[in-house]
Formats: sequence, structure tokens, C-alpha cells
Amino acid sequence: MFKKILIANRGEIACRVIKTAKKMGILTVAVYSDADKDARHVELADEAVHIGGSASRDSYLQADRIIAACKKTGAEAVHPGYGFLSENEAFARKAEEEGIVFIGPKHYSIAAMGDKIASKKLANEAKVNTIPGWNDAIETAERAVEIAKDIGYPVMIKASAGGGGKGLRVAFNDKEAFEGFTSCRNEARNSFGDDRVFIEKFVEEPRHIEIQVLGDAQGNVIYLNERECSIQRRHQKVIEEAPSPFISDATRRAMGEQAVALAKAVNYQSAGTVEFVVGKDQSFYFLEMNTRLQVEHPVTEAITGLDLVELMIRVAAGEKLPLAQQDVKREGWAIECRINAEDPFRNFLPSTGRLVRFQPPKETMFSADTEHLYGVRVDTGVYDGGEIPMFYDSMIAKLIVHGRDRAHAIALMREALNGFVIRGINSNIPFQAALLAHPKFVSGDFNTGFIAEHYGKGFQAEDVPHDDPDFLVALAAYMHRRYRARASGISGQLDGHGVKVGEQFVVVVMDDKGQHVHKPVSVTDFHGQSGSSAVAVGERSYKIDSKAPLGSIRVEGIVNNRAFVAQVERGAGKNPLALRVVHNGTRIEATVLSPLGARLLSLMPYKAPPDLSKFLMSPMPGLLVEVSVQPGQQVQAGEKLAVIEAMKMENVLFATQDGVVGHIAAAKGESLSVDQVIMEFA
Repeated sequence: MFKKILIANRGEIACRVIKTAKKMGILTVAVYSDADKDARHVELADEAVHIGGSASRDSYLQADRIIAACKKTGAEAVHPGYGFLSENEAFARKAEEEGIVFIGPKHYSIAAMGDKIASKKLANEAKVNTIPGWNDAIETAERAVEIAKDIGYPVMIKASAGGGGKGLRVAFNDKEAFEGFTSCRNEARNSFGDDRVFIEKFVEEPRHIEIQVLGDAQGNVIYLNERECSIQRRHQKVIEEAPSPFISDATRRAMGEQAVALAKAVNYQSAGTVEFVVGKDQSFYFLEMNTRLQVEHPVTEAITGLDLVELMIRVAAGEKLPLAQQDVKREGWAIECRINAEDPFRNFLPSTGRLVRFQPPKETMFSADTEHLYGVRVDTGVYDGGEIPMFYDSMIAKLIVHGRDRAHAIALMREALNGFVIRGINSNIPFQAALLAHPKFVSGDFNTGFIAEHYGKGFQAEDVPHDDPDFLVALAAYMHRRYRARASGISGQLDGHGVKVGEQFVVVVMDDKGQHVHKPVSVTDFHGQSGSSAVAVGERSYKIDSKAPLGSIRVEGIVNNRAFVAQVERGAGKNPLALRVVHNGTRIEATVLSPLGARLLSLMPYKAPPDLSKFLMSPMPGLLVEVSVQPGQQVQAGEKLAVIEAMKMENVLFATQDGVVGHIAAAKGESLSVDQVIMEFA
């Protein structure tokens, strides 16, 4: 077995590999860029080597520097994680030539299957059912349009070296094919150093289901069941689960056997994933093979009880697989939510900066090598007070739960999301909460178009309806009274002017139209029990009991004999007197007042916010890579104004109304902050 390995990656996957290596008694070496000098994976590793600038192309894509770091530290093997160089055949070959074991498939397997064009040709030769398309690299946007018309719209334009939603577009007409081809080439060149693009038919209403395979150097290959990955936004997976609620045992077996046959055809050694698009009649077509560890591998680990990273390391060291196909388990149900640094209420724009608070829910799932325990697992590469840089992808953490069945897993995930505290940047947790509560998701009735169908016009606060909104009001009043009770016990208060706790309050919240709504609430101690109160909101009554420390954002307790987890925070919004209450994805800003205070508030004048419609402001931190208009130019609603690059994605800003461009305030190549003015309209 290896004594020392180097992890050629960053973030949560680097931390994930380090965790298993430590368990196996293997020393670890981290590599890091300028932006990652204080990153968590650097802290966790036994050694760390600086390899270059913040941009991926200056650091994590520098194969020679990574190999040099292996030699410098005496690392016998290198684990590439996912992304970056994980599917780079030249890097795997170079490592082998330098006497460094690549913890992944052999370079010839990567060449055959890691390249999407080559893998489709090989699958065709092996008589594997594939989707109609053009499998050779396309040179020009004009040629892309011709091919797309021949195949028939809609088509999917994909970068050969793409992954993680990068370098991928769906086109429904000539204009979208032309523009999508150009964008795919740009993204692929910047992210992967390979700008080859191909086109295939886009299967409407498809399921995206993948099979995990595992092979060793002795020729043994097994499949570890499937993962359901159909919940996607812009082709980026959002929620993954194992098993799939859709396919039958017969389909599972057929897909698994086909995946194994494909892996054996290229002498596959390591963990890999064969992806399929599955029709509603359970017909399936080979999509591509990812010759690496997948982001969503923890759900497979949960239901099988296997540590995929450990098995990858052991196979790379020449060991035989410790189990055969008949030994693979499928126990319970696992779900993974990708927690990303993006603002779902602003069209999922990237959100970078410092994590002022980062408190993930408590992990209750034992590691895969000990014993199965239903519960929660968090894989992350960040920490409280750390930074989310703009140079890499948006993932903050992966939240994984393992339940007895699918309903139990959904319930566990909703509770875990309720307790996940992230402050300083925005996250997609409210969106995840909405998805998990959606009737179609709960019933398992969805496909890859689910998000586009139900949230095609964006995501709004009203898209997360709460089944009992008065509970949020009751919780705000309950916590306010606890704060008042603590304040009343402070010594040194003037006689007759001390803080009085009170029992009658008015909770002021904002409705959908921006109007104040006053809700009378009474809060009384429940038979003298500390931390236990009876709360009445109109006709509804709640018995709330919580021992959560005051000042803690996460509040756990019991309401009407049912456990709950919520977040309550003072002064989090624009009103320093308000309490922000978050539960099941719904958020309210509640100001708890005395009845007299509420009457006085209703007499206060309304101050309208300033009119910013004449300005185009940057909705995110990023690099301004294009200004598409000139001063004095007339623009129409929907016309492109500028392009901002953040987290390896190009974000196009469009005009929301007709107008004339006045002053251009920012120049191409400038680093923008949130709400920085880019241009002003006349």
C-alpha cells in the first residue's frame, strides 16, 4: 500500500480523499493556488505545495507542476478527484511515465471513454444503443447550424471535454445553435483547455440515470447500482438520489450489465460512471462515461456501505476487488443536495465572499466502513470564516442523508436543510427546500425538464409555500419573549423602568404586496416550565419547547409534540429590531412589538426605495469580459448589454426595457463588485 499520496484538486473532494487516506494510514499532500492558501484542504493535509496563481489554468490545470510536487514530496501516487485533470489522458500517462501511480483508470481507458466523441464511437462499435448525433468535432458556428438542422431541433451542443454543466447548451432554433456553439467553445477552452464541440439530438422528457462501476487490474468489473440525477438546472445536477424511484429491477440489471460490458471493453480499472438517458418507457441510451469519481458518489456509498475512495486507492495499488457482483448491497435510500454559493432569488447568480457563519447540521451517519446508520453526512471544503473565491465552481458543500426509505430520506433532508446555517453569502438552500416539498418530486414523477417546467420564470419567495405559516409567527414571538425575559433579569435597572416581559404582542410581517400585516399574539409560560410556552396566533395555538441558547441561529425544539429545526436571527435584515425566521425554505422578517408600539408603527410614513431602473448594475462579483453596447446606442428589451464571468461561467446581462445607452461606467477586463454600476441609460 502507498505511504504517501498527493491530491491534485481542491475543495470538498480534496478533503474527502484526505479523510479516507488518513483512515488508511496514508500520508497526504495538498496542492494549492494563491486563492486557496488558507483553504481547508491545505490545513487537513500533512503537507502542502503551492502550484500557481488563482485561475485554474495557472494552478490546478498545470500538470507539470503537480507532477513536480509529487516528486518533491515523495508522493507515490496522485488522486485527481473530479474536474480539472481527472479525465486528462495526457496527465495520467505522464504520471505513469514518471513512476507515479494515477489513482484512476489507465490513460488508454481515459482516452477511449473520457472523450465524449471517442466514447460514442466506441459504444456504437460495441452495438450499444446511442442517441442520434454528429460525433466529430465541429469547426464553425455555421457548420453547427447546418448539422443541427439535419438532426432536427432541439439539439444538445456539448464540449467534448465538458462536465459539471460547463460547455453545454440546448438549442431550439438556428439562432440558439449559432450562439450556443460559440459559448460552448469559449467555456470549454477556458475551463478544460479543449474547445472541441459536438452535437446530438436532445431527447425531450428524459431521465438522467447513471451506473457506478468499479474495476480492478485482474479484469474484475462490477456495478454498484444506479443514481437518479434528473433534477438539474441548466444541466447542472442539483439533487441526486440512490436508488432511482423510476426504474425497475429488470432495467437496473440491464443497465448495469451494459455498463460493465462497456467498462470491460476498455480494460477499465478504478471507479467510473456510465451515464444513460432513459425514456419514460424505460428504454435507455448510452450518453457518456465519466472516467473518474463523481460528485454524487456519497449516495452510492450510503446504500452499499462501501468507501469508493478507499476502493480506488486499493485497486490502484494492485489489490483485487474485495467483493463480487452478488455481494453488492442496496440498503435504504440516500439523497444528496448540492449546496451552492448562488442566489436563487436573483436568477441563481453566483455569490462569492466570506462565510461569516458556516454551521452545517450535525453529522449522524457513520462512515461507510463501520456500519450503516441512517442519518446525515456533510462533505465540504470550507469552514466558518473562510472565503468562497470567484475562480472556481460554486459548491459550498454536499449534504447527504440516508433513510429507511425515500419518504424517510426526504424528511431527513428537509430537517437537515433547516439546520444548515450559512451567512455572508447567499446559498441555494431555499430552492432545495422548495424542490423537496414539491408534490411531483415527492411522488417521484419528474424528468430532467422538471426545474425548467416548474421554475422556468425564475424562483420567487412564494415558490416555497409553508404548510403552517402561523408557526413562523409563533416562533418569532416565542423567541422575542425569551429575549425579553433574559433582559428583565439584568441587574441595575431603575425601579419602575425595568424591562417588562409581557404576554401580549403584535408580530408585524410583510405580505406578498409589500404591505405590513399585524398579527396579535399571546405568549405565556407553560405551567412554569423553563423554555416552554403556549403561543396563540389568532385561532391557532402552539406549545413550543426549546433549550436553544439565545443568540444561536439554529433553534431546535418541540412544537405541539413534534420535533422541529428552524433558524431565528436578530437584526439580520434592514430592520435591526426584526427577527428573521427561516423554516422549510420559507423566510419572514418579523418585528415583534407591544400593542402600543404596533399602533405607532402604523402611523409612520412610508419611504419609497430609490429608482435604479436607469442603471445596469453588476448582480454579482466577477470579471467584465464584454461590453456589448456603445454610448448613444438604442437598445431593445432582451438585447445583450454585457457579459460577466464568475465561477467559470459566462453570465449574460440583458436589457429589461427599451432605452438609450448613456454613460459606460465600467471597462472590459474590470473586476466588478456586487451592485457596481456598469452603465447608465439616458
